[in-house]
Amino acid sequence: MKRLFSYTFVIFSFMIIFSCGGSDDPTPSKTPEQIAIEKLTGNGSKTWIVTGGSVTHNGQNETSDFADFEITFSSSGSSKSYATSNANQLFDASGNWSFAGSNFDKITLSGSQPAAGQEISFSGAGTNLRLEFNVPTPANGRVTALAGDYRFDLKAQ
Repeated sequence: MKRLFSYTFVIFSFMIIFSCGGSDDPTPSKTPEQIAIEKLTGNGSKTWIVTGGSVTHNGQNETSDFADFEITFSSSGSSKSYATSNANQLFDASGNWSFAGSNFDKITLSGSQPAAGQEISFSGAGTNLRLEFNVPTPANGRVTALAGDYRFDLKAQ
């Protein structure tokens, strides 16, 4: 009888020890879209500035023309918006943004300024964001000076 009690106690003890492991609920992984949204908006809204970064247009440094440039990307549910300041007629003051394609590494902005409607590639991590895009030469010649390749290396504010 003592032996049966000892075996039962040992088995019961092992069951208690092994059942006390960590949580079996795995942390849900984020989708590529969620990761891309967080890169642009942080936890809902994030402002990016040129200060500490740079701007090039057709390979020429034009940081001084955009020294006070800011762009804020926001996302709440399915609503994605942006706002800019000191954009030198390249970006609209505000509008909506969306992903271009399914790779979640390009966006398009709504609006009427030259950057609107263009595929803007973005990359970076943490406090750095790079936006790269091309403004085609317009048929009407209205903003020929703004046409060309742009690269904005921005810092999180």
